[in-house]
Amino acid sequence: MGNTDEQKQRHRALTAWKGSTKVLARMSANHTLAERLAALAADAGTVHDLDDWTDLYGDGVVAEVERRTAELLGMEAAAFFPTGTMAQQIALRCWAGRTGSPVVALHPLSHPEVHERGALASVSGLRTVHPTTAPRQATAEEVRDLPEPFGTLMLELPLRDAGFVLPSWEELEAVVAAARERDAVVHLDGARLWECASHFGRGLPEIAALADSVYVSFYKSLDGLSGAVLAGPESLVEEARTWRHRYGGQIFQQYPAALSALLGLERELPRLPSYVAQAKTVAGALAEGFAGLAVPWFRVHPEPPHTHQFHVWLPYAADVLDEASVRQAEETGVTLFRHWSPAPAGPPGLSFTEVTVAAPGLEWTADDVRDAVSDFVGRLA
Repeated sequence: MGNTDEQKQRHRALTAWKGSTKVLARMSANHTLAERLAALAADAGTVHDLDDWTDLYGDGVVAEVERRTAELLGMEAAAFFPTGTMAQQIALRCWAGRTGSPVVALHPLSHPEVHERGALASVSGLRTVHPTTAPRQATAEEVRDLPEPFGTLMLELPLRDAGFVLPSWEELEAVVAAARERDAVVHLDGARLWECASHFGRGLPEIAALADSVYVSFYKSLDGLSGAVLAGPESLVEEARTWRHRYGGQIFQQYPAALSALLGLERELPRLPSYVAQAKTVAGALAEGFAGLAVPWFRVHPEPPHTHQFHVWLPYAADVLDEASVRQAEETGVTLFRHWSPAPAGPPGLSFTEVTVAAPGLEWTADDVRDAVSDFVGRLA
């Protein structure tokens, strides 16, 4: 399919999702420019004085995001970055210099391994090793038994490409302790850390305290425009600011991203526990709906979800499932699923999608979900 055809399909899907009256989540990227700008202009004054001067190279409202995030995580300091990819690469690079080891232990499904085109090696000169290849978080025993030394253990919480999965609190404590036994520092890829508190039954400062540094994102779960923060010891953050400049991340002005980050912290962060709770209802009803229909096989994973996001797997080609999803939205005004992807491994004809439950999803009952599943499956016949 040519690029023009792909754009037409994308615009068709965006139009269908936007026109739906019943959705599980409204994604930040599924709005027009006018909508995003108008919403930011209307709401930003509730979280920051708009008579303040615009930021220059990280002061003003950007510094306020850093201060607020460090406070929320219980960390000494924080630095704002234009992307999480940059923040995390710099964090791991800084730790490599401090530990004397360029080796980072992480999961093969983690973001740097899957979504960054080998940047840890090609840009930062780091090398990665994998405590496990299983589609779950590594165990303490696996970390303890790695056959070679490593300077940093990076934990992605939750592990998105395995289904947004988390360990238990006790398992997480044990993994961190195992890394300490190996004289390694611990860095958290917390792009979606904000929604992990419900699963762990712990506050954000207690979770972050397990690690030496933490990266968090503002556009994934908090509906921000962009941006990320690296939090940790003052000396590490100061070094990271130097590398941020070297990597091209010393941006002239970032007030739209910073203001949207403050809005996310103020509005979305307190709501995340309700999204996590509702995701369990939605996932259970999806499983019940598929089980009661003539679907040859399905999987809702994990069940129950660990956060407000989870995977659904079905034995159909991704383009077939995409078409059924868009037609359902166009014809009924209900968006149950969005984009489907082919399984990264295994036999052809197996696909999965990521399901996110946010504020609009709180209105769904279990019956609503089951009815939507029945309609969706009917479109696969």
